[in-house]
Amino acid sequence: MNTMSNEVDIIIGIPSLNEADNIAFVARQLALGLNKYFPTHSAAIINVDNNSKDGTKEAFLGAETDKIPKRYISTEETVVGKGNNMRNLFIEVVQRKAKAVIVVDADLKSVTPEWVKTLATPILEGYDYVTPIYSRNEYDGTITNHITYPLIYALFKANIRQPIGGDFSFSPRMARYWLGMAWEKNTRQYGIDIFMTTSALLNGFKVCQVALGSKVHKPSAPKLGEMFTQVITTLFSNISKFRNVWMNGIGNKDCPILGNSSYKEPQGLSVDYKGIRKASFDGFSKNEGIISSILSPSYYHITQRMYHAGRWNIGSELWAKKLYDFIFAYEMSENKEDVVEALKPLYFARVASFYRQTMDMTHQEAEEKIIKQAKQFQRMRDTW
Repeated sequence: MNTMSNEVDIIIGIPSLNEADNIAFVARQLALGLNKYFPTHSAAIINVDNNSKDGTKEAFLGAETDKIPKRYISTEETVVGKGNNMRNLFIEVVQRKAKAVIVVDADLKSVTPEWVKTLATPILEGYDYVTPIYSRNEYDGTITNHITYPLIYALFKANIRQPIGGDFSFSPRMARYWLGMAWEKNTRQYGIDIFMTTSALLNGFKVCQVALGSKVHKPSAPKLGEMFTQVITTLFSNISKFRNVWMNGIGNKDCPILGNSSYKEPQGLSVDYKGIRKASFDGFSKNEGIISSILSPSYYHITQRMYHAGRWNIGSELWAKKLYDFIFAYEMSENKEDVVEALKPLYFARVASFYRQTMDMTHQEAEEKIIKQAKQFQRMRDTW
């Protein structure tokens, strides 16, 4: 195995939890990209793991990466969460004095050597943070489509299409900044991506987006419950924490798309509509008391009638109004976890509504509807 030098120009991190079946493929693609596009740069691939029990470590270290050294780092036995993996990576980046850092999810089927060039080049040319643009199925990334994207678009006035995409790059300056920030519990878990994006946007860092083609990966639906809680808690916390910044129009609004972002056919995806619908109705029944105390009376009564009729039809305007009510309630409440939990069934109701509204549309038509929703959020910002 090639030895990793003390200082490395380009570091690629692969966060993982039980990804033995795919991580070697990802590592091979990344090594091909480093050798092809950055042959004169020192480089390393680091697997930041969560004590996987399925042989992820062995699969990663056994991957063929030619001359590119590999390093495996795991959290302690009882420590879980993607954010803890990323914190280990940030520390390594600072210690190794890296010039550019790429992060790619371990479950990716669509990663190519070209991703390395696309993600690393803007950082080496002076950008601090790079987020992806994908051709992505409209029912994949529902937290992004219906919450993080429209809220960042409206409140921060930044058109970042994939703020929690999982595949991005950043400068060592960003790593040092993140390590210096206070980390909440959810930041150490799935809240890490939105923590990184919002802090980059609101603190004067140079941000851009790059086109990566289509995203093909394992379905995220099985993790949606815990992911929702951790992402939304972190997002709402940062909206509150940085209120003076975004309210006064301070921050990074210019987030250009670099490279060719032409349309590519996205990954096919089956939708468990019945499961989503059941989760929404069960959750509404359980949380109706707190929902009624948070929503404006007219919005609550509309929602209640839909619930009793057994059919959701939540459009983008009503969804925006509800989400703004919940942001306000989160900031004012002493029981913030209860507020986020009460939002979850309404989120599932919006996802179910969107599925019914778009099931006969093309992917591009559905994408246009998602973009129009973000613009609806922006129009309603001033009336909030």
